[in-house]
This record gives sequence, C-alpha cells and structure tokens, in this order.
Amino acid sequence: MQTRTLRCILTGLGNIGRTFLEMLPSRTALLRERYGLTLQFVAVADTSGCLVSEQGLDPAAIVEAKRRRQGVVTLAGGNLHVTDMLTAVRQLPADLLLEATPTDIQTGQPGLDLVRAALQRGMHVVMASKGALVVAFDELARLSDWSGNRRAPRLRFSGAVAGALPSVNVGWRDLAGGEITTLEAVLNGTTQVMLTMMGEGKTYAEALAEAQRIGIAEPDPTLDVEGWDAANKLLILANAVLRQPTRLSDIAVEGITHITPDDIRQARHNGGNLILLARAERGADGRYALSVRPTAVPAHHPLARLGMQEAGIVYHSDIFGRTAAFSMEDGPLGTAAAMLRDILSIAPDVLPE
Repeated sequence: MQTRTLRCILTGLGNIGRTFLEMLPSRTALLRERYGLTLQFVAVADTSGCLVSEQGLDPAAIVEAKRRRQGVVTLAGGNLHVTDMLTAVRQLPADLLLEATPTDIQTGQPGLDLVRAALQRGMHVVMASKGALVVAFDELARLSDWSGNRRAPRLRFSGAVAGALPSVNVGWRDLAGGEITTLEAVLNGTTQVMLTMMGEGKTYAEALAEAQRIGIAEPDPTLDVEGWDAANKLLILANAVLRQPTRLSDIAVEGITHITPDDIRQARHNGGNLILLARAERGADGRYALSVRPTAVPAHHPLARLGMQEAGIVYHSDIFGRTAAFSMEDGPLGTAAAMLRDILSIAPDVLPE
C-alpha cells in the first residue's frame, strides 16, 4: 500500500496532547500498513511557545522534554525554531490541526482563534478540547463540512464529548436517517466516581476529597459537581447530533452538591441507581428539552449498570430503536485515542496526493 504523509500541527501538550504523542509509536506500523498513513509533526505548542520544523519534529524528544517538565522551546536549535501558535496555524504548510489546549468555557480561547484560523485557510481540524465548540459551534460549523459543503475543511471532535465514548459518532453517523426522540447520557467522570463512592457509604465531602486525591477531580471541582461540564457536552451533542442550535442558557442544570448517600441507597433499593443524567427529549413541536440533573434510573435502564469509571449514552430513534454505547476510561488515553479515531475517519478525504 502506498504511504502518504499527513502534516500536523499539535497545539496543547498537557495530559491529552502528550499522551497522544506517547501512543503513536505503538500505532506506527498499523497506520502505515492498514491505512497507508504517516503522521508528520511540523509544529507543536505548549505554554512555553510553539516549536516548528517543516522537515518534521521528533515526537519522542517532545515527550521526553514534557516528562522532564520542560517547555518545547528548550528543544530549539538547528532547524527547530520558535514562533507563536496562531502564526504557525496561519502560515505553516500543514494539512491538519490537532487542538488539545486547555478549555476555557467562557471565551473558548486559545482554541477558538486557532480552529477558526485553520478552517479559514482550508486546514482540517481534530479537536480534543470543547471550549471553542461551546462558545462558537455555529461559526465553526459554517467554516467546515458541518455546513453541508463537502469541499469545506473537515472538523471532528468526538474526543471532546466523553473521550473514547463514541457519543457524537453514533448519533451523527450511525443513526443517520432516523429521528432521535430521546438522548440520555452520563458524560462526566468526576461525578460518576463520586456518586459510586457515595453509594458505598462515603459522604459527599469524603467522596470529593478522595476523587481529588486520586486525580479524578480538579482542585476546583465546580464545573463537574455543579453539572456544567456535562451541560457543555450536552450542548455539543444538541448542536452536532440533534441539529438544534443550543446555548448553555437553554439547558436546565442541577449538580450533585446536595446529594446524600441515603439518596443513592434509596435509588439502588430495587436495583436501580442515581446518576448525573444529561437528557434531551423531543417534544411535539420538534424541539428538544435539554437538562442535566441527578436522576434515579430503574434497574432495567442501560445506564443503571455503569461502573465507577464508565461513561455511557443511550439514543432512542424512530427507526433504529434503542442504541447504547459505553466506555471505561482510566486517564487521558481514551481522549487521545478518540483524536486518532477522528484522524482516520477523515484521512481518506484529506490525504494529499
């Protein structure tokens, strides 16, 4: 099989971006032999700056620098020079932007400017962060193939909605032609871990402290425990899969801060469970009512069986019936894998001849 090279810019070298680079050596032969594909990184960026080489960077050297807690600019020298991320995206000869910068839900930055610039110049984009999608989904859709223009650059973001869980792909691609009547999902890992611990007898405070100790919960867990992370992901699903223009203000949001172990024990009494449920239900007028709230689901519900580190989604549609998907994740590997999944989904259309 002929092997072709996809020139990539990777912005963001935190847990997800670094894990993506760490994962690649074990995928190199598979990408070449099964897909005829080689990834070449012409630029990578972290908070220290953007390292550039049109001849290609060494991912192993980048990973090693990050393990030593060094910025990528420390590798500059020879044909490796430093610029800023936006300049690289606007000017470098590249085919694909891999966007994994930290999420800012209020502004969508820095991802929004980077994705916008890439799409405007015709560069394809795979996103792991969700801020830009939350803030400006309509704009980015108009600039990409989500507009219906098959000649427009591709935009994929399955990793931004619960990592490895194929929540976007199942709804958008695999249920094409059907009318989705209901979407139900567990999309936030922190609250799933905490609620599971509380079901084992821990108080809310104890479960939060343990989740923070093991690195599941952020030092400031507000977005997770108050339901906003799940709401952001539901917003993306509403826009992308349900095709209903949606803002955060359209979603009724309630977190888990008031939940007690007794609430969970009561929900589990007959084999059910209490979960932080993201839900979209289609009304008679064709519009979806959107919510995120703690919900007791019965024993027969697919999401009642989720474990501590699992996410899941259930679609109901008129012709496909009930379709469910589940995923178990431990760390950032699932999101990094979703980025690779997205690359391969668009590669046949975007690989240079």
